[in-house]
Amino acid sequence: MANKFRIGVSREVITKDGGTIFGEEATRILEDANVEWTILDDHSAGVTPDHAAEFDAICLMTASVTSQTLSREDRKLKLIARFGVGYDSVDVSACNTFGVLLTITPDGVRRPVAASVMAYVLALAHRMFLKDRLVRAGRWLDKGNFLGMGLMGRTLGVIGVGNIGAEVLRLAKPFNLNLLGCDPNVSQSEIEALGATKVDLRTLLKESDFISVNCLLNEQTESLISHEQFKLMKPSAYFINTSRGPVVDEHALIVALQNDLILGAAIDVFKHEPVDLNNPLLQLDNVIVAPHAICHTDECMRILGERSFQSAVDLSYGRKPGELVNPEVLAHPSWVDQWS
Repeated sequence: MANKFRIGVSREVITKDGGTIFGEEATRILEDANVEWTILDDHSAGVTPDHAAEFDAICLMTASVTSQTLSREDRKLKLIARFGVGYDSVDVSACNTFGVLLTITPDGVRRPVAASVMAYVLALAHRMFLKDRLVRAGRWLDKGNFLGMGLMGRTLGVIGVGNIGAEVLRLAKPFNLNLLGCDPNVSQSEIEALGATKVDLRTLLKESDFISVNCLLNEQTESLISHEQFKLMKPSAYFINTSRGPVVDEHALIVALQNDLILGAAIDVFKHEPVDLNNPLLQLDNVIVAPHAICHTDECMRILGERSFQSAVDLSYGRKPGELVNPEVLAHPSWVDQWS
């Protein structure tokens, strides 16, 4: 048993009945004879050096991985397998320094997050949650003062046309929306193949009726949308963020909503999570919020679990795991001769 490849799994994936959010089909992958797995026993926000010394691989939800996590001499950790596509909580440079592989699971979030964006578009356009509150408050006859927005001929702008952003554009096509895409890393021809027009950020903000943020959080995108950007938007525009909270200057968003610079917003991610109950965004009637989980469906969780667990099991057999974020780590002495 001591020679088995040890896998630790984030504690936050446990459900009330003691199962996991991934379901039996996904966790069955971990029943492989070559591995043993357990739920991490620590409730802290970060992976600890003790975890790194105990496990060969860690399948990770939101906990952070720092240089301190990996720097101890007794570290045996070889793989961080992230559930999802964001990896801003992981120090990639430290992973490269210490020879730790980092994988993600883009297949699991592509359709669920894109579908969530379109759900937000529809909910905002039809003022769904506001009308729900009208009925509950006995304001049935007030409905004529809260007309929605038809989608035909309106414009949806997608910031970040990668794994998820491209899927948003695919799902939006049947609604007869004008589609705009902004991404310096995606060519005009690729965006046009999705039925969209490639534009710069300023143009997208000025012309869009719905703006969806779908980019990674990094040094270039932190506070990408701030006061200046909200001033460019139409006062009838709706703003959607399902990427990461710090991509948007949260104070600027609050100011824009409070001063009618935009009509409303749908927010799945916040600067600080869990969000403070005193956050003004929670008090505004023109905002829909979710706990960084709008895409969490059985489909999403199953695929996240399958891909992440398979990465760990593959490595236990000496196979290179898929969806490697840091291929440069393969030049590390730990791996240089492994998959040449």
